[in-house]
Amino acid sequence: MIESSSLDTTRAAYDAVATLYAELFRDSVEGHPLDRALVTAFAEHVRDADAGPVADLGCGPGGVTARLASLGVTAFGVDASPAMIELARRQYPDLRFDEGSMLALDIADGALGGVLAWYSIIHTPPQDLSVVFDEFARVLAPGGHLLLGFFATDDDSAQSAEPFDHKVSLAYRLSLDHVADLASKAGLTEISRTRREPGENERFQHGRLLARKPTEP
Repeated sequence: MIESSSLDTTRAAYDAVATLYAELFRDSVEGHPLDRALVTAFAEHVRDADAGPVADLGCGPGGVTARLASLGVTAFGVDASPAMIELARRQYPDLRFDEGSMLALDIADGALGGVLAWYSIIHTPPQDLSVVFDEFARVLAPGGHLLLGFFATDDDSAQSAEPFDHKVSLAYRLSLDHVADLASKAGLTEISRTRREPGENERFQHGRLLARKPTEP
């Protein structure tokens, strides 16, 4: 498995705050109607394509994984933090949660009908992002869908990541164009992109990208 010092740092940081994080953000789309609608639409796309289960990558305490399951898709969670996985298993004993890294997923080629990466790419060093997107494409079945949530830069066309002082661990803001370009280079086709303005007590704009793995090369 590919590992990096930044992954070790991020894992340790989330382990240290896992209980508090779960209290605050167990279901990170609960308070945002537009985000809930987008996750619901993603689940509908996955159901319609019927290409396999959904992996919630960077699942944290498991609330969004459980939401996906409630929307009628077979879903499981993956997170690099053992403490987060323990909390998720305890809260949702009927769902599957595995430790793992997006840099080298322990998932077979073409096994998934969907990948949800909701703010889980934000801690990835910019030079490793292409590896992560290649992993997304590898594990998706033809016709499978990818939904990403991330903190967006003010300039949609910026091609460089902007680091910021995330409360848990170093993170990066990314432009919508850059994220779409990474998905395209991995062989995924963009379906939609959206931007949400910061809500109360939020600092940055939010980007979302929905993409699909083509059914034909």
